[in-house]
Amino acid sequence: MKILIVEDQYKIQQSLCTCLEENDFTVDCASDGSTGYEKVSTTLYNVIILDVLLPGISGLELCKKIRLQGISTPILFLSALDSVDDKIQGLEAGGDDYLAKPFSLDEVVARVKALTRRHSQIRQIVNIGNLEINMDLKEAFRNGKNLNLTKKEFRLLEYFLNHQGKLLTKSEIAENVWDISFDTGTNIVEVYVNYLRNKLDKGYEEKLIQTKFGHGYIFGQK
Repeated sequence: MKILIVEDQYKIQQSLCTCLEENDFTVDCASDGSTGYEKVSTTLYNVIILDVLLPGISGLELCKKIRLQGISTPILFLSALDSVDDKIQGLEAGGDDYLAKPFSLDEVVARVKALTRRHSQIRQIVNIGNLEINMDLKEAFRNGKNLNLTKKEFRLLEYFLNHQGKLLTKSEIAENVWDISFDTGTNIVEVYVNYLRNKLDKGYEEKLIQTKFGHGYIFGQK
């Protein structure tokens, strides 16, 4: 499982990183809101740990931007602001949990695990129009017909799903679906998008994968 920590206090950031890695999580870190937003926009995370008081874009603003992108990754706020109103603001901004500083590292780990379990249960079945995706079984159906996706095709669909409405470049897709740096000499992205499109959109009036020539792809309903 992959976690993003957006925290500008280096000691806290590193303590969280070390503790989560010791509990078998893979961890990325960012020290400001803008960098955090870039990472969220290009990488799939299981949980985002977000400080409220960040330089540049605040944690609350960053959370709102993430939700406006249609990204439903659970967000755990960490903050020195611990009044009831502060916690309400965090939850209303789109956060899933709020923990005041100072905190126990063990409690952070426990809350992260709880969020991943809860989110997994919520996201087991995802519906977009007549498309139904079973995240647990890694299966997709359109109008009740099993699309019989391969593992890589499902991974590509999952990446599209987590970035609905966002223009995704070929390099972003290659780096996040294949974990490779994009090489302009390969057409692997086009090939697999065509594989997925033939199973997902062929025979349906409404196309879920849109090509923006020279730029990339957009997934979702118009």
